[in-house]
Amino acid sequence: MEDKIEKAIEYYTFKSKEILNFINSKDNLTVEEIIEKGEELAVLESKITALEVAKEN
Repeated sequence: MEDKIEKAIEYYTFKSKEILNFINSKDNLTVEEIIEKGEELAVLESKITALEVAKEN
């Protein structure tokens, strides 16, 4: 089970970095894009945190 949790953490971390790279590579993001990407990052970070807690237990 821990292997599945670790793979999920890796996946969500990858997706999080992908979004950050997208944000950092753009000079002309709209407010809507910033809000949308921020919300996506918040969801991913919540999932990562929950999985890390599950891994410890």
